[in-house]
Amino acid sequence: MQASLSEQELVRRDKLRELVELGIDPYPAPLYEITHTARDIKEKYNEQTADQFKAVSLAGRIMSVRDMGKANFAVLQDATGRIQVYVKRDEICPGDDKTMYDTVWKRLLDIGDIIGVKGYVFTTKTGETSIHVSSFTLLTKSLHPLPIVKEKDGEQFDAVTDLEFKYRQRYADLIVNPGVRDTFVKITKMKNAIRTFLNERGALEVDTPVLQSIPGGATARPFITHHNALDIPLYLRIANELYLKRLIVGGFEWVYEFSRNFRNEGMDRTHNPEFTILEFYVAYKDYLWMMETTEQMLEQTAIAANGTSTTNVDGVTIDFKAPYKRISIYDAIKEHTGVDISEMDEAGLREVCKQLKIDVDPTMGKGKLIDEIFGGKCEAHYIQPTFITDYPIEMSPLTKKHRSKPGLVERFELIVNGKEIANAYSELNDPIDQRERFEDQVKLMERGDDEAMFIDYDFLRALEYGMPPTAGIGFGIERLAMLLTGQVSIQDVLFFPQMRPEKTQATAHDEDITI
Repeated sequence: MQASLSEQELVRRDKLRELVELGIDPYPAPLYEITHTARDIKEKYNEQTADQFKAVSLAGRIMSVRDMGKANFAVLQDATGRIQVYVKRDEICPGDDKTMYDTVWKRLLDIGDIIGVKGYVFTTKTGETSIHVSSFTLLTKSLHPLPIVKEKDGEQFDAVTDLEFKYRQRYADLIVNPGVRDTFVKITKMKNAIRTFLNERGALEVDTPVLQSIPGGATARPFITHHNALDIPLYLRIANELYLKRLIVGGFEWVYEFSRNFRNEGMDRTHNPEFTILEFYVAYKDYLWMMETTEQMLEQTAIAANGTSTTNVDGVTIDFKAPYKRISIYDAIKEHTGVDISEMDEAGLREVCKQLKIDVDPTMGKGKLIDEIFGGKCEAHYIQPTFITDYPIEMSPLTKKHRSKPGLVERFELIVNGKEIANAYSELNDPIDQRERFEDQVKLMERGDDEAMFIDYDFLRALEYGMPPTAGIGFGIERLAMLLTGQVSIQDVLFFPQMRPEKTQATAHDEDITI
């Protein structure tokens, strides 16, 4: 193992041993009293408040050091940001023994080490708020060097961009790229704003099973596992819809869940096999009410995350201010292809796909063919938030039939920046109709469609007890997060996106990292 370490890693281990020999614990007990953060000091310190900062204690990671002989400037980073510290030899070591400065501070500490400092706050001649250190404590010795990110005048101008490093070693990416931390803080604000919106309106947050005997609630290829004690196959959840509807049957009138879902499908800039869906279901409402509620919630969420209803993604400004455009899926297809498919059967749709050069296969039924046409020729045109409404019944096995348009269902998808963000229905609550829809899905499965739905007999039994008229919706949380944080890849809004296993157990050294 030792032979696989880089030269820098070997040097750090030598320093570790020397620290121990000096009687310094490189990993001491975790309690360290912190009185201030970097943000506190930089935002609140001035001439009028100076008395409040005569004794501060702060902990953080060493990000850079400027050696000036008998004095050093260093930059510490804590959870709130970065601050400069000033370390002077004769103040750290006022007596004859200069070991803590000459040996520990100057020679045995490295960039990446975590230390605690005590001292007072002052302003340097260049006007930078800093901590004049009277003592320091080593809290964690770093054994793996950080990639070097260049800065000038306190601003990064060269950041780590190697995607393999960023996604596989997110912990290091968060350390050296402060903007990454800001992205995930904004995502938390987004989720909190959604929860506040729902909770204030009386919704109840719930949890439903991740391991399911039937992968229901969506058309997707599931992950399969096995329960040893019961000796049965189980599926990782592809959706939580059918369980939330069971709760509506049971008497709850508004339930929601941030659901971690798993779909055994392809990976690209908008798909990860593990992702988060927000679903909520409301009794005695319909999809028209759900459109208005969605507009209100997303406008408030955008303002909570960004301070404005607008966001910028790859140079495009998107505005979540209500109301949003509404157009039926048939009208959208006609608008962008010139073809009216509203009366076509499966054979006609296949011919249209052929004319439009859309690849399809024999397993696809009428619903999937329409979905391929819309996805291939229409979806990318809808940049500003747009509700695509009134889908054909073949595309929506869990949706109530349209009250006035035969052959359609009361459904909408919210499209933003050319991608689906939400999917909503007036929910199907007729158990006989639902059973027939499930049976149609089985026929598709027999044709080879491995994303078709299973029949969930327990859910049908629940519907037979009676589910009130209900509206339901599911939001792709990562896709919404991409929009509100201005990211163009789903991997940039997941702390730990799915990746292939590393080829070897050896970690990438800083000389292998592109910056």
